[in-house]
Amino acid sequence: MSIEYLGLKSIEGPLAVIEGVEGAAYEDMVTMTLEDGEKRIGRIIDIEGGRAVIQVFEGTSGLSLVNTKTKIEGRPMELALSKEMLGRTLDGIGRPIDGLGDYFADERRDVNGKPINPVSRVYPNNFIQTGVSSIDCLSTLIRGQKLPIFSGDGMPHDSLAVQIARQAKITDDGDTEGDNFAIVFAAMGVKHDVASYFRRSFEESGVLQKVVMFLNLSNDPVVERIITPRCALTAAEYLAFKHNMHVLVILTDMTSYAEALREVSSSKGEIPSRKGFPGYLYSDLASLYERAGIVNDAKGSVTQVPILTMPNDDITHPVPDLTGYITEGQIVLDRNLSLQGVYPPVSILPSLSRLMKDGIGEGFTRADHPELSNQLFAAYSRVEDARSLASVIGEDELSDIDKKYMAFGKAFEEKFLMQDRFENRSIDTTLDLGWRLLSMLPKSELDRVSDETLEKYYRHDGQNGSEN
Repeated sequence: MSIEYLGLKSIEGPLAVIEGVEGAAYEDMVTMTLEDGEKRIGRIIDIEGGRAVIQVFEGTSGLSLVNTKTKIEGRPMELALSKEMLGRTLDGIGRPIDGLGDYFADERRDVNGKPINPVSRVYPNNFIQTGVSSIDCLSTLIRGQKLPIFSGDGMPHDSLAVQIARQAKITDDGDTEGDNFAIVFAAMGVKHDVASYFRRSFEESGVLQKVVMFLNLSNDPVVERIITPRCALTAAEYLAFKHNMHVLVILTDMTSYAEALREVSSSKGEIPSRKGFPGYLYSDLASLYERAGIVNDAKGSVTQVPILTMPNDDITHPVPDLTGYITEGQIVLDRNLSLQGVYPPVSILPSLSRLMKDGIGEGFTRADHPELSNQLFAAYSRVEDARSLASVIGEDELSDIDKKYMAFGKAFEEKFLMQDRFENRSIDTTLDLGWRLLSMLPKSELDRVSDETLEKYYRHDGQNGSEN
């Protein structure tokens, strides 16, 4: 039963407070009618006795303390769901903004989702090919995984997000046309030109029909930003677990989300924690990230790639710090590589995918993949040591083997890490390229690879001899 109240007790930023409320519950939706008949929606985010705090999605500007009518709907926020969402662009709370009108709703679901029973989870072990060598080979994305990208202001994380959305595909389910694969793309707090770039990129690349896009612009209400990832994940769960699709969810930028959470928390008068963020930031982020996975009663899956910008490139900032605890690895973008013109500027050594060991190798990618990735990590680590030494004594004073590592490091960054924004490398192309680069080093230095694998792939002339 819905109840309507006249007038407000107070307005504090994006929040409105009403008193004398009966029968309302936390997360209940409300409809607020202004004096001129305009309607705005909100939800109850705090309730104590007969006092309710309402988060108004469209903002509180223009609300009257005397004449505003507040109708409590008696239900949580729900998102209209249909397979017709594919190819559509929605705002931060799931309303179409692409000029194509509403779509027919197959069902409606609570945007907060339902926890996945741990017993029903299936361990992720299937490879998703992104076409980006530094990710596919060294920080492999596994279906059902949550693998964030740690970036910084001004770095090309938007281009990388679009490239992954454009190129990502499942390689082992027999769906050669990609009909069983979808992208849910949620942008939070982005500027108009960035939003236009996302839309234009998907349209021009021809992948828009398999993308559901949620856009929350920088001038949209802050409180809407808190709902955007929940709407995106609700759509992803619907497509994955009802229509058995493999869904890749890209969330950018989670730092904007966390800052919106901080602003609302401050408006509520909550005691702040580190850098002003609420003390429940960890559990709030976990409620989003843990909605990725595979369940044993469905053929679909939800994979997450959250993108977050680190203020001042500080990886110990609360948002990347807590994200690293919850997720299964991270891909870190390096500013120095970006300044050198390397794209994508993936910093190899701090990047990792904790689930890649179970999703690569024979039956998934190629039998030599685990050994190759281990050897590339080891070799590039030695490159960093050689560069540190060269900065002290000069490159001319390095030993012959250190000079070879310096040459390997330069070639690795120019040929392996660097690729065009529209270059889609298959996993075989990536692995073959890795072997060509390792063949620049003496065979005696490749101690992470078995003799049988070396015999098959190592070539003294630097040319890969694989027939795969």
